[in-house]
Amino acid sequence: MTSSHPQVPTLSMADFDGQKGAFSDALGQAWRETGFVGVRDHGVDDAIIDRAYEVFREFFALPAEVKQRYQLPGKGGARGYTGFGVEQAKDHDVPDLKEFWHVGRELADADNPAPEILLPNVWPEEVPGFKEAALALYQALDGLGSRVLSALALDIGLPADWFADKTDFGNSILRPIHYPPIEQAVPGAVRAARHEDINLITLLIGSREQGLEILTRDGDWVPVSTLPGTIVVNVGDMLQRLTNRVYPSTTHRVVNPPGDAARRARYSIPFFLHPNPDFLIRTLPQCVEREGEDHFPGPITSHEYLLERLREIKLI
Repeated sequence: MTSSHPQVPTLSMADFDGQKGAFSDALGQAWRETGFVGVRDHGVDDAIIDRAYEVFREFFALPAEVKQRYQLPGKGGARGYTGFGVEQAKDHDVPDLKEFWHVGRELADADNPAPEILLPNVWPEEVPGFKEAALALYQALDGLGSRVLSALALDIGLPADWFADKTDFGNSILRPIHYPPIEQAVPGAVRAARHEDINLITLLIGSREQGLEILTRDGDWVPVSTLPGTIVVNVGDMLQRLTNRVYPSTTHRVVNPPGDAARRARYSIPFFLHPNPDFLIRTLPQCVEREGEDHFPGPITSHEYLLERLREIKLI
């Protein structure tokens, strides 16, 4: 095991054999302490990642009027394009300095259990190969996320396959993000203001540019640099709620870098792994026992919870 920062350990997926052991123990410890962990030897091919970055950069370089054609009114950014300065972090006064695209689960109509929620994808016709590249990365990260959740289940005393039928139709999202060069400072505006993720876990293919920081349990902001070949995985609010804060969701942000770095574009690709829309987020009994009380006594479906949070960040 190596480390990209003393606060954020890096684990090898090659050490996980599907059984409770050193890997699941280390994963659980890292998430209890920081909410973040890096994974290497993860099986996501570099060629898939590189091709995805290529088509995403090509899309974001299109004229604004072309990109706006793919912003779907009334959908809360669930699929397609969300323009610059639209998303605004909870309790923050100004929007983030970013634009992004959402790719959801690709399902045939006959296989879709919730067509009003699991919406069809849209694809930019101006970028050849966009669909193929995006879906290849989506599927690779979805598979990796399932393996990580299996290790998590073992750490908390659940069967290894406990999450399998609870995430197989999850409203998971691949979100390529473009943070344009900062030519002129906007008071109070940063690339991504402090926030916690909504979902179960997030798998982040990091930027080659600096900026990501996490808030430690001691209240210090710590920069996180992604090592080559490493995917950062963090706890989201749904998992925090399900586990009664045994695995806390860590606050993080993307700050504006100093000097010339601010005038360079930044790209990153998080994959937000969600449960199935009808999954009832109800505190796990063993987590209530461990914490001594139930911090979240009112169960809620994952879709209802998602809608609550989307309202808070001004997407709906």
